[in-house]
Amino acid sequence: MSNLAHQIVEDLKQRILNGEIAPGAKLPGENSLVEEFGVSRTVVREAVSRLQAAGLVETFQGRGSFVLEVPDRTPGLRAVRSHRDVLDLMDFRIGVESEAAGLAAVRRTAHQLKGIARALDEFRRVGDDPARSVEADFAFHLKVAVASGNRFYGDLISELGPMMIMLPRTRLDPAYEMSDPDHLTRVVHEHENIHAAIERADPEAARAAARVHLANTRQRLMHVEGRSGSE
Repeated sequence: MSNLAHQIVEDLKQRILNGEIAPGAKLPGENSLVEEFGVSRTVVREAVSRLQAAGLVETFQGRGSFVLEVPDRTPGLRAVRSHRDVLDLMDFRIGVESEAAGLAAVRRTAHQLKGIARALDEFRRVGDDPARSVEADFAFHLKVAVASGNRFYGDLISELGPMMIMLPRTRLDPAYEMSDPDHLTRVVHEHENIHAAIERADPEAARAAARVHLANTRQRLMHVEGRSGSE
């Protein structure tokens, strides 16, 4: 059984590492894996458990397993696994991205503003697609950071990568999934407020809008922690 599980682990690991199964994407379900590899459910469960132990996926009862692979270039995020770690990540992002948004409102070019608007439009368009919405969400935040005119903000957000978006999402209650129309509308509106403040060159409003957006995500995470207890 161990050899069979190992084969499945190696196959799925390669799919994850080469991007065939992207960060934020859901692994094929248990039934699909049983059929694909011609093994028992026990073997599949052992393989998924090994992937989870390796920090490549996280499994949620009733929801399935989601890819948490972090690129080698972002070793710091490999240690982000607990709920408390994710809250600390949000605190870090609030400080960094709020200031980046404020600078973007003052320094952005017309070209950069158009890039932020395009990223916002893309996020609106794919918001209910879990895998694509992570990339679209990240692209918006990266465009804002780059528009700050300070390369260190852009470099930092680029280095964190889409996992800075995915890791908090995996900890949220299903009520806050992007497939929920009300939640998606709220998040899109929060992004729109950031864009609008940058567009009208209002740094204080941009800082406030970014802070509100990220603080709301943190608050939603606190709601989950309050229900399930900290890890």
